[in-house]
Amino acid sequence: MSHAALLAHDLVRTLGTRRVLDGVSLTAAPGHRIGLIGENGTGKSTLLRLLAGTDEPDSGTVVRPADLGFLHQEMPFRPAATITDVLDDALREAREDLAELDRLTHALADLPPDSPGYADLLAAYGERLDRAQEHDAWDADRRAAIVLAGLGLGAMPHDRTLGSLSGGQRGRLALAALLVRRPVALLLDEPTNHLDDAAAAFLEEQLRGLPGVVVAASHDRAFLDAVCTDLVDLDPALDGPTRFGGNYTDYQAHKRAERERWQRRFAEEQEELADLRRSAGVTAHQVAPGRARSDNEKMGFGHTTGRVQNQISRRIRNATRRLDELERDQVRKPPEPLRFRAAALATGSAAGLLASLRDVEVAGRLRLDLLDVSATDRLLVTGANGAGKSTLLAVLAGQLPAAGAVHRRPGLRVGLLAQDTVFERPDRTVRETYELALGPARAEAVPLRSLGLIRPRDIASRVGDLSVGQRRRLALALLVADPPELLLLDEPTNHLSPRLADELEEALGTGPGAVVVASHDRWLRARWPGREVRLSGAGEPG
Repeated sequence: MSHAALLAHDLVRTLGTRRVLDGVSLTAAPGHRIGLIGENGTGKSTLLRLLAGTDEPDSGTVVRPADLGFLHQEMPFRPAATITDVLDDALREAREDLAELDRLTHALADLPPDSPGYADLLAAYGERLDRAQEHDAWDADRRAAIVLAGLGLGAMPHDRTLGSLSGGQRGRLALAALLVRRPVALLLDEPTNHLDDAAAAFLEEQLRGLPGVVVAASHDRAFLDAVCTDLVDLDPALDGPTRFGGNYTDYQAHKRAERERWQRRFAEEQEELADLRRSAGVTAHQVAPGRARSDNEKMGFGHTTGRVQNQISRRIRNATRRLDELERDQVRKPPEPLRFRAAALATGSAAGLLASLRDVEVAGRLRLDLLDVSATDRLLVTGANGAGKSTLLAVLAGQLPAAGAVHRRPGLRVGLLAQDTVFERPDRTVRETYELALGPARAEAVPLRSLGLIRPRDIASRVGDLSVGQRRRLALALLVADPPELLLLDEPTNHLSPRLADELEEALGTGPGAVVVASHDRWLRARWPGREVRLSGAGEPG
């Protein structure tokens, strides 16, 4: 259906002083599931907001279906609203369609086919029937139950208020509402961030079954492989944003080949520029250098000199013209990709236990019989949503009181990367934030750009203008610039590009100190080098 396509043309968007999107176009036809990928700050979330209409481009146009759903939006409900309220809103259109079809059916039955108004009623019936079929309205209530169960919310009482839910639970409820609604176009920003394995697999199956448009920004390689029919890479590239038909695994080889082609073309052009500059300045003036003229040449010297001068002038003109063209249109140097280069994630300390937990309980959130963290531990905490992973990290960090025995080594330096990265002064620049948090001496000893987490061009940006992923990078930089003895990472690969996630995972496996990671990341967990503690739904190791 052509009217359901999502079209963007030549979008430009500047945030602060930086042009985040520069002439981006996108065509998303029904049946296509497009993944947006690229380093943090390349504009994935910005593009989604422009497509959704929650932000306006500085220039360019977007044509979107009226029936569009955007996951990143805040749900339009008060904290006192219940899960039932959210579901009723998600089911409202389907119920209205069925009620209107019922009304039109009775109205048509009461009119003879040749009576005035019958044709209009029949047209309205056909239009409403198409809409109901498109949204699978007859199955909406059953679908709601299936979706809630599939996203791990099935056992939750429907009278629970939104204010009583965790951030992850609210995110899954917002996703569930969209899947129940089945909009013609669905925009998702990091949809797997709060999903465990079963919920992620359920989401992938649901998205593959949608007939409309799906555009998703995601760092999750497993998700991109399972769902996407096309990928759009917003990283700087030779010919601008790259669209690739295929999944993420196939794209990796394409990406490497594209960068190599860009680097090769840049090197060849720079070599040609150097040759042309020599030709225009020196070589064009030389004709047979070092060779004496023959007698015949001496006899016709004036005639020969004229030809030689014409030849020199022509060569100079040609070299100068080509030089001007190449200097005007030359390929810019490929930007260096970020490379995570922290010397160590944590600082070594004396052997023995850093932290010890016995019979620990946080009411309704965590219950744990026993946990010891040694000075060199690499501990992965896993478990379903609500099992208490984030709560456990907060208890270890000393940020959340708990019943039971919690012992930390006296003077222990602990650092926590929380899921929600909030800076008190978003008006400060990245550089100011880094220097004030670490102090001048430490900031000078470990320059921010040396860590490979923030691009040089972004160091002068306001923290409030950074993407979620860039803020996560900055928070991580503050931790590893002055490494603690115990580093706690809550979903560390969320909002990070696949390449940085790979580099961070590699760093997690080596070095001094202790690292505890809570993660749903399927790729990270499959390659984890240390031990694992799994929390069950009751908050106990399982």
